[in-house]
Parts: sequence; C-alpha cells; structure tokens
Amino acid sequence: MTVMEDLLQGKLVRLSGIDPEELGKSFSRWNRDSEFKRLLDFDPARLHSTKATREWMEKHMEAEKDTFWFSIRTLEDDHLLGDIDLSVINWGSRDSFVGLGIGERDFWGKGYGTDAMKLVLRYAFLELNLRRVTLNVFEYNGRAIRSYEKAGFRLEGRQRQVIQREGRRWDIIYMGILSEEWMENYGNRNSDR
Repeated sequence: MTVMEDLLQGKLVRLSGIDPEELGKSFSRWNRDSEFKRLLDFDPARLHSTKATREWMEKHMEAEKDTFWFSIRTLEDDHLLGDIDLSVINWGSRDSFVGLGIGERDFWGKGYGTDAMKLVLRYAFLELNLRRVTLNVFEYNGRAIRSYEKAGFRLEGRQRQVIQREGRRWDIIYMGILSEEWMENYGNRNSDR
C-alpha cells in the first residue's frame, strides 16, 4: 500500500488556509517595509489599516473563485511568513498564474519561498491537473529569480522598461513551467519536495 505524502507540506514550510484577520494584520505591518513593497509591487506605496486590508482580502477571496489562496507558515513553529496564490486563467487550456510574497525579512534568502513555490506547483500539477504555471518578477529582484529557477521555472520573455525605480527603467520578466517539466524534475522524487 502506498501512503500519500502531505500535498501541502514541504521541508521548511506548509501551506494553509488564509485567515483574513491574521493576514490583514501582517500585511498592514509588511506594507510599511519599503523593500517588501519594492519587491512585491510596482505601484506607489499606499498604507492601509488592518481593517481595510482584511476587508480587501475578504472581498477578493470571495470574488475570485478561480484563485486558490494559501498562507505560508514555518514547519518549525507555525510562524506566518507570507502568502501565495494560484489563479487559474483558463480551465480549458489549464493555464494559471502564481504570486508569492514573503513579508518577514528574517526569512528572506533562506529557502522558504522556494519551498513554498515547490508546494504550490505540486498542488497545481497533481491536484488541479494544470498544464502551465506562469509568473512575473521584476528584473532587479535577483534573489526571487534564482528561487524560481530552483523551483523549475524558465525564462519566457520580458516586458522592457516598465518600472521606474532608483532613477532608471527596469524590465518585468516572465517565467513559466509546464507540467511535464515539473514531472521530469520533481514528480517522481518524494525526497526532493
């Protein structure tokens, strides 16, 4: 008999359901960190109260039925690190878009984001039977680009000079992974989740 592994638990993190109250409080705090905002969004920074953030989350979670929302928590002590969402763009072609944010600076660059991305890919390809997962990342976010490459994403293109930061223009990079690429690298190895 084969025992099915926990689909949403990796080596460092687990994915769990979103608690809008808890994540709203954390996002309100994280959004005051200019570096977090610089890496996550190209819009000007806007500060929102915990209540406004929670209400925004609840509204979008209710309205976006084809988006699967997860919080990212450490295995060690269940600490909330950030969130990840998988939006199915087209069920017919089985295409999706993923977004990831680690708000806790102390956990940046330590593999937590890569582990979370590997988990959401496993969910996308094994549970939802998706064909493609796409993301975008800012050219200046080398740490994220390396993390996505470790998870199996490949460069697919770029939108040139979209973002104005630090007195210069930066590209948005598009990366993607296909189900067969994921299966080839991760699908048959329980040890490398």
